[in-house]
Amino acid sequence: MDASMWIAKTGLDSQQMRMSVISNNLANVNTTAYKRDRATFEDMLYQAIRLPGAQTQGAAASPTGLMIGTGVRIVATEKNYQQGSIISTKAPLDIAIAGDGFFPIQQPDGTTAYTRDGGFKRSSTGQLVTASGDLLLPAITIPANATTLTIGQDGSVAVELPAGAGSQALGQLQLARFVNPSGLQSVGQNLLRETGASGPPQLLAPGQGGAGRTLQGSLEASNVNVVEEMVNMIETQRAYEINSKAVSAVDGMLRFLNNNM
Repeated sequence: MDASMWIAKTGLDSQQMRMSVISNNLANVNTTAYKRDRATFEDMLYQAIRLPGAQTQGAAASPTGLMIGTGVRIVATEKNYQQGSIISTKAPLDIAIAGDGFFPIQQPDGTTAYTRDGGFKRSSTGQLVTASGDLLLPAITIPANATTLTIGQDGSVAVELPAGAGSQALGQLQLARFVNPSGLQSVGQNLLRETGASGPPQLLAPGQGGAGRTLQGSLEASNVNVVEEMVNMIETQRAYEINSKAVSAVDGMLRFLNNNM
């Protein structure tokens, strides 16, 4: 295969992968606390035909050299953790994080995952769980006779008991912070897992040590900007078309060469 045709093919592959990233962002525009992904490109190895500074004629040196690139690839996808809009739901079990941090969630296999989706539910035993039934950590159990649930911005959880029995503290929510949240592994169901790149979690009370505040009766919206993603989609489509035309142009050049040799 001609080198220029292969280079154009790498452009096609990369733009197709970028379109997949954009499509996933648009598909999750209404997903609670979803963080948009961004594809990161890098150029591939170069063929160094003549290095910069190499001797050309006599004692002269090449000022720029002669190096031919071999294409492009997507090297990574990175999540943008910019704060999404806070939407008031008035539901007492909905908790938004205003600022940095993640809710720790216990998985069925005993491991811990993390999420910013604060749309919690009440299980049959009164515990706070995700929509998939996974337990919020540390565990908070709401008494069956509780009349009002109150969650403070500092993560404190309390309930009012019936018949003037007063209030009862149930516990304290914690938020996990990471040195590199972009290094977390997305596993679906609005969950992320710790990796070596993210660093270990630092568990903090909301509002302390850089952790965000917890807002009861609210949810964080997706931070996907539909207009921006549509612009990126058009840009990707045009780049794909140009690379496709490059393949056609090289094919025509080779056909001309074969017919006239």
